[in-house]
Amino acid sequence: MFIGAYRTILVEEQTAVTSSFVSVVFSPDGRTLASSSFDKKIHFWDVVTGEHKQTLTGHADWVDSIVFSPDGKTLASGSSDNTIYLWDTNTGAHRNTLIGHTSGIISVAFSPDGKTLASGSKDNTIYLWDFATEKRKHTLIGHTSWVNSVAFSPDGKMLASGSKGKTIRLWDVSTGMHKRTLIGHTGEISSVAFSPDGGTLASGSFDHRIRLWDVATGKHKRSLTGHSDDVSSIAFTPNGYILISGSADGTILVWDLAPPDKPAEDKR
Repeated sequence: MFIGAYRTILVEEQTAVTSSFVSVVFSPDGRTLASSSFDKKIHFWDVVTGEHKQTLTGHADWVDSIVFSPDGKTLASGSSDNTIYLWDTNTGAHRNTLIGHTSGIISVAFSPDGKTLASGSKDNTIYLWDFATEKRKHTLIGHTSWVNSVAFSPDGKMLASGSKGKTIRLWDVSTGMHKRTLIGHTGEISSVAFSPDGGTLASGSFDHRIRLWDVATGKHKRSLTGHSDDVSSIAFTPNGYILISGSADGTILVWDLAPPDKPAEDKR
């Protein structure tokens, strides 16, 4: 576990964010940070200077999830107004609206090749959208409650989804077929993330735990305990040996997942 200091506070002076942040994401080139909040707006920030660059407006309700396309040219935003907006990141212009969900969109994710956009919703479904045509190609049905988190495997062939119904489901992206259900958490699933090698799936839950799963077999490998409140977000570092978790207990924990015999310099 490490202790770090903040470098820049992102507050735009004349058009300040007027509500709590909901989602933040870096652009693929690392130069821009996008943030969404309960004020229905999306803000772009310069990572180096901390200066506010742009405000995107159009959603009629709060923006729950945002994601950049792999080429960085598009930002997708999912909102409680039941829509997904596609934005041109160069101009900030609203390019199109994806409509179909009957309740709010909680999570959006691009496949690694940028060809598919996944959206998880409070209507208990997941949509897979063909990004080239901006049309829906699959509807994934099976969850019995809100879909809080969706994530693609590194090879783009599999989608993981975590639900308020305490289950995780794995899906075949090409067919939209359900592959298996992972059961074990006693609280709703807030976040799912694949390891960079695609062999492990991590899940964070309101049961205060993180679980690690073997993707090939669906078997539970290990539980990580330490948070005293809901685990709200998880992410792997690029080498896959570090997992970071954020919690409602006000802490961020850094987990070392490297084998004991791994050289220290290879863990970074």
